[in-house]
Amino acid sequence: MPLRAAPLEAPSGEAVASALRTLAVEREGLEALSFALASDLGEALKQAVALIGGSKGRVIVSGMGKSGHVGRKIAATLSSTGTPAYFVHPADASHGDLGMIQRDDVVLALSWSGETVELADLLSYSRRFRIGLVAVTSEPASTLAGEADIVLLLPKAREACPNRLAPTTSTTLQIVLGDALAIALLEARGFSARDFRVFHPGGQLGAQLRHVREVMHAGDELPLVPAGATIADVIAVISAKGYGCAFMLDDDGKLAGLVTDGDLRRHAGLALDSSAASIMTKNPRTVSPDALLADALEIMETAKINVLIIVEGGRPIGLVHLLDLLRKGVA
Repeated sequence: MPLRAAPLEAPSGEAVASALRTLAVEREGLEALSFALASDLGEALKQAVALIGGSKGRVIVSGMGKSGHVGRKIAATLSSTGTPAYFVHPADASHGDLGMIQRDDVVLALSWSGETVELADLLSYSRRFRIGLVAVTSEPASTLAGEADIVLLLPKAREACPNRLAPTTSTTLQIVLGDALAIALLEARGFSARDFRVFHPGGQLGAQLRHVREVMHAGDELPLVPAGATIADVIAVISAKGYGCAFMLDDDGKLAGLVTDGDLRRHAGLALDSSAASIMTKNPRTVSPDALLADALEIMETAKINVLIIVEGGRPIGLVHLLDLLRKGVA
């Protein structure tokens, strides 16, 4: 019969204290990792970036147990940031999946001890066919470190588990180093937000990475009023278009200012034939049509506005309403 954990009896305060101790131990590990990166580990990371960045193939990530779970995450992060990667389970590698690995690939093998038996066939294969091998381990004298072309040596930080057994701090360091490697490669490749969107078309992230021109209202939908327009003219346009504002143009058709229904309420005592320019806001917030929706949302939230004007060559060519961003899943 499988062993079961004893029923929880500890007060909630003790649970919080335990959680804080875990964070403290893992923070110590991260500090040790930062120190290592400022020294020998940093030089090894530079070499790994050069090796992977210069390869024509993929990064083949592998690891067993918890290192395998971390490896899957690292492979996913690399792939989504411009470095093609694939996770190969060590056991599957020994039963045919070695055929997935090509000469132009680079193997990234994770093992805290560096003595994971299941990695043996993968290491042998990489050496036999001269495939680049990058090791992530904490043991410099291990089999894995001895076989590798580049060793990303993790500091021997203590596990947060009170028994010092369950992989906790060790897996945190592996994940963080994997992130550091992925971002270093991203920056070396000049991977942009536009590139990022290609790999993230779905969900809120994909929506945020769309461009303003893809969702903006344009053409006859725009609430435009010419230079010399009266307050009566603005009221008519705001009522007809339904965006709660009107864009004032100058004599050249360029954006001169913005009049909102709030401006009209604040100046309700003015005659309808008064100049609308007298109450407009000059230099309203604008963005280019190539701006990301995430940037548009940030501007609107910071300025506490509901409508953002899209301008090209000084001329208003579109608008985006906060409700549009909500409908698109950006906010």
